[in-house]
Amino acid sequence: MLSRIRSDIQCILERDPAARSTWEVLTCYPGLHAVILHRLAHACWTHGLKWLGRFVSHITRFLTGIEIHPGATIGNRVFFDHAMGVVVGETAEIGDDCTIYQGVTLGGTSLYKGAKRHPTLGRGVVVGAGAQVLGGFTVGDGAKVGSNAVVTKPVPAGATAVGNPARIIQAELDVKREEAASKMGFSAYGVTQSDDPLSQAMRGLIDNASSHEHQIAMLWKAIDTLQASRDKTNCVPGDATLAEHFEADKLNQLVGK
Repeated sequence: MLSRIRSDIQCILERDPAARSTWEVLTCYPGLHAVILHRLAHACWTHGLKWLGRFVSHITRFLTGIEIHPGATIGNRVFFDHAMGVVVGETAEIGDDCTIYQGVTLGGTSLYKGAKRHPTLGRGVVVGAGAQVLGGFTVGDGAKVGSNAVVTKPVPAGATAVGNPARIIQAELDVKREEAASKMGFSAYGVTQSDDPLSQAMRGLIDNASSHEHQIAMLWKAIDTLQASRDKTNCVPGDATLAEHFEADKLNQLVGK
């Protein structure tokens, strides 16, 4: 028990730059208190002391602002950061090394007793403030759920879910899109990554412009090849596309930036 508490304190010291000492974490972090008291409530619940488990959970909610059903399963080194208003349902499972911020709900969409109604978080999952993860599915290891996202379907390991309803971000595609946008002089996600029409339009414009730039470069290359084959001395340089610029300022004016 003491070794688990030491491990919990150490994980908070590692993940929260505001944590200054072991004593401060032990006495002033409601997320730690909620985890410790939940273990007591869960032990009561699994040994048939259902009412006592619920009562300990109720007292924990009163003291910390974090509501964890005694039937929920929580792994090692789980950090509830700030965590006021967090709700964790009865059949929820939280893996080792997860981080959960304030206002998160790990809730259910089914009313059938005994069913797996609440989500399972794999190892190292991060759930942003205000996110709602609803249903008996799995959020894979190392996945991230963005702030205020509403997730109602599985999230693959290592992926990121954002928006309402949540969509799964394809990491490699987004990295390429951001690199293309940086070359054009502005950030693809300077305003938002959520699934709103403006964000979709911006991503479409960036992909389109990047594709056009590539096609233009191929055309210049073909022209160079033709001119070289005719031994012309006034051929267009192969890097002529460097003179082309994506008009980011006009686009920013259109979206009101």
